Amino acid sequence: MNNELIKIQKNVETFYPEIADGIIPLYPGIEICYLTFSSDSFSVQHKALSHIIQINYCKAGQIVWEMKRGNRIYLNPGDFSLHTMKACTDSVLTFPNGIYQGLSIYIDLQEVSNHPPELLKGSNIFETILPEKFCRNDSPVFLAGNEQTESIFSAFFNQPESLKLPYQKIKTMELLFYLSKTELTSSQQLSEYKIEQIRIIREIHDQLTLHMEQRITIEELSKKYLINPTTLKTAFKSIYGTSIAAHIKKHRMEHAAKLLKETDKSIAEIARAVGYDSQSRFTAAFKTYFKVLPKEYRKK
Repeated sequence: MNNELIKIQKNVETFYPEIADGIIPLYPGIEICYLTFSSDSFSVQHKALSHIIQINYCKAGQIVWEMKRGNRIYLNPGDFSLHTMKACTDSVLTFPNGIYQGLSIYIDLQEVSNHPPELLKGSNIFETILPEKFCRNDSPVFLAGNEQTESIFSAFFNQPESLKLPYQKIKTMELLFYLSKTELTSSQQLSEYKIEQIRIIREIHDQLTLHMEQRITIEELSKKYLINPTTLKTAFKSIYGTSIAAHIKKHRMEHAAKLLKETDKSIAEIARAVGYDSQSRFTAAFKTYFKVLPKEYRKK
């Protein structure tokens, strides 16, 4: 195992003993680590190692990666990233939901180039493809998950104990084959947002959730906060994990449920409080969300 990875692992276990399952060797120069965070943030400090590439996959929760240059990238469930361990030194990981579950695969390009897995001998994936396609100039790449990548990453979890290691080895090979043949496009790569953009999106989020009785359109938000409508929708989904409509509907329904439980307000009053002029439309939306009518929910 690489000495620097051992130091990182010990550092993680010292401050957050519950989050790391240990680094598991798969092939010479390739190791995997499962992570479960139940904290708000975590600082990453280690040597700048250009020869070690880290692949991170978000299974559950959300992770905000704040790089030294001040930019932030959000990984939501299914998303993944690649970067050298030079790019992530002195960075901060934040977990908006207070939890995070995922995995990291570490690839020591020097060691694995000298002793490549049998299936990858002569492929040049470690000499050129990974460092030049995905980690050129030590810049990180953050990618949106798709059906194929989800099929690969999901198999790293929930396997019988006796089959864990074989699955880990097979799926790591499958992931490397996928990366070898995939072409990077702008639609695959997740956007990188400046702190000022994030501040605006959070203001918009607060405007919507604190005033759920109001109905405000994307165009009205765009004009009020001086942000392009497309940028607004894309940034909001990257930061909060869902579209504006889905996110606000969730808040409306949960707030309505709280009012049903904790107050004596009528269904019509609650409907208006969460932005519905029509009681029937509210009732239909509530039943779709909770699978029960508001009156039945209140009785239960």
